[in-house]
Amino acid sequence: MEQKILKLIGVKGTFKNDVLPMINYSSANITTSGSGYVISLYFTLFLTGVVNLKTEQAAIITFIAGIWDAIIDPFIGIITDRTRSRFGKHRRYIIWAMPLYAISTALLWNSYGLDGAERPTQAIVYFTVVYLLYKTAYSFVDVPHVAMLPELAPDYDLRTQYNSVGYIFNSIGMFPSFVLAMLVLKAFGFDDPESGAEFPMLLVGIILAVVYALCLTHTFRKTREKPSLDMVLEKFDYKYFFQEYVLVLKNKAFRRYFVMSLFYNTACNFYRSSLVFYIRYIARLIKLYGLFTTIEGAAETSAFPFNYAMTMKHGKKKCSYVVTPLMILGFAVCLFMNPSDDNSSSVIWIIILMLSAIFYPFGKSGIGYTATNIFPDISDIDEAITGRRREGVIGTFNTLIKTCVSTTVQSLVLVILGRFGLVTGSEVTEYEKATGLLYDQPDSALFGVRLCVAIIPIAFTLISLYLLHKFQMNKSEHSLIRAAVATKHKYGSVALTEEQIKIVEKISGQKYENTWLGKDNDSSDVYAVEVNENNEYDILIEIEEEMKKIRNSKEEKTTVKENA
Repeated sequence: MEQKILKLIGVKGTFKNDVLPMINYSSANITTSGSGYVISLYFTLFLTGVVNLKTEQAAIITFIAGIWDAIIDPFIGIITDRTRSRFGKHRRYIIWAMPLYAISTALLWNSYGLDGAERPTQAIVYFTVVYLLYKTAYSFVDVPHVAMLPELAPDYDLRTQYNSVGYIFNSIGMFPSFVLAMLVLKAFGFDDPESGAEFPMLLVGIILAVVYALCLTHTFRKTREKPSLDMVLEKFDYKYFFQEYVLVLKNKAFRRYFVMSLFYNTACNFYRSSLVFYIRYIARLIKLYGLFTTIEGAAETSAFPFNYAMTMKHGKKKCSYVVTPLMILGFAVCLFMNPSDDNSSSVIWIIILMLSAIFYPFGKSGIGYTATNIFPDISDIDEAITGRRREGVIGTFNTLIKTCVSTTVQSLVLVILGRFGLVTGSEVTEYEKATGLLYDQPDSALFGVRLCVAIIPIAFTLISLYLLHKFQMNKSEHSLIRAAVATKHKYGSVALTEEQIKIVEKISGQKYENTWLGKDNDSSDVYAVEVNENNEYDILIEIEEEMKKIRNSKEEKTTVKENA
């Protein structure tokens, strides 16, 4: 029965040896996706509604955090790549960062009674410091976690399966985090973070901190990584630091991925950061915000089987071409709804709003799923160019895109809305409590909301879709590069045909003789890539079997210890 189920969903192997390691590795996704989702939904509201900061003042906090991300992430990537440990290069940072992650998560939602209207400087300083601590801990978790995947799953299809399980765990992390925040606020009589919601938000932060700590601990304990004690390190100085990242930029596949992902994440974050203002002041359906985001999460999760099936059958980019138009349609809906106090009783507007809650996340899942699956392959192309595994350096950019773009766009949205005249904070809260009506924003502010929630996201999504089309590498080409790299590591030389050389040059953007693969192959003992009777690369199988032995060895030791 187990084999039938695994075959039905397209997973090779057994549950214990293949699926369970994916689950163990992906447990950390609950932490990274859950905390990021709650922050994207509620943190700007918390700063403007609970702490009573102005939009420009809240933007200072998120902007400084974005700059901090850009500074520390490159250092973290190099630090993890240079780590010699019996636990491997990356894994131990997850457990080291866990306490700071949990503490900063709890503190992030604790205002300590600070009122931004009365003491703005103190409030800005406090939340800036706490947000920086949170961002530091997040980077020390996410960069190593992402960097582990290429080694855990060297095979092209196996990576898709790992990322698919990770995608499910992203949803598992987002749903409970949001539902918890929504239920706690409702229990204390609030629809969203606003004046008086200090204690419920602190309670949310404490509960989430405990859950996130447990998930990170589980991933550390149950995931195996090859020891790195015998790794030879080059001298570290500022020249080495800059050279490491210059080498990354020489990788054409990386450049195309980076720009594509940058535009895609910017589109998503503009929409996410301004959505609550759209629902409150244009749709005027803030009481349905919880239902709206719940439907969003369900729609994105429901897209997974379709994206997985399309990817396994047609390659990693096909699902993006099919579903991304729905994402654009979801944005476009926000251009047509007009503010009215009657919206809450209009069935048509409610249906339209809920349809946008389905279209956007279902369409968003396409490029998101493709980008997640493409990213680990970039480390293999980098190794063909440099001859070294630099997952930490490559993984830096994944975290940089997600966190730096998120905080920068949060700041930018707040600045844009402030410049267009949006009013937030205690003035709005007092008016709404006194009248029972939602605050009437000026027309310029409403246009600013539409600009951030629809116009900019549509433009950036179209650009990201075009850039994805330009990204080049299929399963066969990836297998060739992995086999060529493994062959050279094993024998010290590799011989490729003219056609194979052209493939390497097309993907890497480098002349073959300038890559590590193409250098020092003048010896008479030059080896071609090895293929077995099933047209599979034997060396790749050896690498995968080595990782399985490491996992099984640990499991056997644990079993013996438990029996004793």
